[in-house]
Amino acid sequence: MNSRSEALDNDSCDRAIRGSFLHFVGDPDEQDDACEYIEDGLLILKQGKVTVLGEALDWLDSLPDGIELHDYSGKLIMPGFIDTHTHYPQTDMIASYGAQLLEWLEKYTFPTERQFSDRSFADGVADFFCDELLRNGTTTSAVYATIHPESVDAIFSAAQKRDMCLIAGKVMMDRNAPEYLCDTAESSYTQSAELIGRWHQKGRSLYAVTPRFAPTSSEQQLEAAGQLLKDFPGLYLQSHVAENQAEIAWVAKLYPDRRSYLDVYDFYELLGQRSIYGHCIYLDDSDRQRMAETGAAIAFCPTSNLFLGSGLFSIDDAKKQNIRLGVATDVGGGTSFSLLQTLNEAYKVSRMAGQTLTSMKAFYLATLGGAKALYLDHQLGNFAVGKEADFVVLDLAATPLMKRRMARADSVADQLFALMMMGDDRAVHATHVMGQCQYSRV
Repeated sequence: MNSRSEALDNDSCDRAIRGSFLHFVGDPDEQDDACEYIEDGLLILKQGKVTVLGEALDWLDSLPDGIELHDYSGKLIMPGFIDTHTHYPQTDMIASYGAQLLEWLEKYTFPTERQFSDRSFADGVADFFCDELLRNGTTTSAVYATIHPESVDAIFSAAQKRDMCLIAGKVMMDRNAPEYLCDTAESSYTQSAELIGRWHQKGRSLYAVTPRFAPTSSEQQLEAAGQLLKDFPGLYLQSHVAENQAEIAWVAKLYPDRRSYLDVYDFYELLGQRSIYGHCIYLDDSDRQRMAETGAAIAFCPTSNLFLGSGLFSIDDAKKQNIRLGVATDVGGGTSFSLLQTLNEAYKVSRMAGQTLTSMKAFYLATLGGAKALYLDHQLGNFAVGKEADFVVLDLAATPLMKRRMARADSVADQLFALMMMGDDRAVHATHVMGQCQYSRV
């Protein structure tokens, strides 16, 4: 018996997956060997975590008798996609006819979110939302609920049923919104604290303190948000910043003593590790320096930025300051649950800004880069031994046109570029969470 056979038994592995594997061990902008590709590979798991990733022919004969083997030969397997900013209550209002941000919130968002005080209604949307994530290969997401605690219970319950790693939180909003969607500084603290006790670090659930954005929170509420972070170490913080020029002007009137929009959050100690800020289009150099110094992350939301006409985000500016960066669908301002389509739009935004987003960098941002942005790279983002086995199985020939284009691809990078230009939910053959298949197209 060879050493591999001796190392593998039913105590060390319970499942194996065969296919072509691609994952990142580093940032492709920073190292030449950042990507590992195995054309015929075998991923071996134990209780949902990675035990081995290697050449299939080296390991197949070592598998214990009776082990469950999923054979995805001919398909490309990558770590599950990570969506760093989205709104599950906006699922049903996706693709609502255009307006800029502030008008869009008033016309569509606030009336829609009113319904989430009804737990049964919230459960229905949350279940659909999580299924839609999985149908698009997304296994981890940072999610906004509404001001209603029921909405938070619904999304965490839906995620736990599917064993998904989800970051979510109750929206805090005590002014400049309809009365039916406002809480208070005191109630937002109390309700958030109760939800933290109920959900944070229970299973794979993680809680994010969630002031919607500075204009809809009073100074007292932003202080309450900061107090939650102090009182419950290890929480996340998510909000929006510098998305729209009219929004920025509004913040300047509401907070005249602050140097910038981002400085409002900084003043209330809401910048730090595990802080995720959506958009960040109009940050200046001082803002970006503060994000880098504090370890805060940017969620790049290209489809919503284009849909709402907000502006073009600069990946290069974030890279210069070495800011943590992930990509995000931002449903329902964003127009697709698919991170493949989101990378498509990210590439175009970069081109319009005179920059380049390579396919390798794009898929890094959707996997390991997103995990780093969310401070989850110790457990997610690639197939390193010991990590949780969330992964997506991709069909590069999902449509006749994709099949025809892939036949001309001259490298893995070229295949990935075609995938992010042409792919959508049809390219997702299956999605596994902690090794278990949670979605299959067939």
